[in-house]
Amino acid sequence: MVNSKERISLEEFFALVESDPEHRYEYIEGYAYMMTGGTPDHSIIGANMNRILGEQLRKRPCVVYNSDVYIELADKINCLCPDTSVSCDRRDRHAVKVIHYPCIVAEVLSPGTKAHDRGIKSELYQNISTVQEILFIDTQVMKIQLYRRETDYWTMRNFTQGDTLELTSVEVHFPVGAWLLY
Repeated sequence: MVNSKERISLEEFFALVESDPEHRYEYIEGYAYMMTGGTPDHSIIGANMNRILGEQLRKRPCVVYNSDVYIELADKINCLCPDTSVSCDRRDRHAVKVIHYPCIVAEVLSPGTKAHDRGIKSELYQNISTVQEILFIDTQVMKIQLYRRETDYWTMRNFTQGDTLELTSVEVHFPVGAWLLY
């Protein structure tokens, strides 16, 4: 990730994004970060997760977004683009580039971004009041780590081949297996 040297406003961040459509950026604590390119495995896993969630949520008032859609945090100094996000909030229904009320966020972990995704991004996602579940999907081993919001704390559980992953916030479940994500 390449960091901007100076803090910029949210408006300046979106101007940067519009002026450079060939690259993806995130806005963290007022700084723009150019994101590194993904691997084929990263792309396949992200696309499969979006497809699976989209199929199961097709007849519900939820929308599954890919990494082209940003999540703007209420503090106006953070704007993230997870690999997958789900919003069932009608206020996000007609979003073009930015949503504000996701209930699920998923990150596909690559060796170069794993620490960043599990660190500051995880913390920022946990601070979004509507986020109920956060998924970290490993590209190196068949493992999905699920963080779930409880009343006043988060729980974590690992899922591997043969397990059934249940996303309680949207009442979706599916088996974890090679046919699914890898």
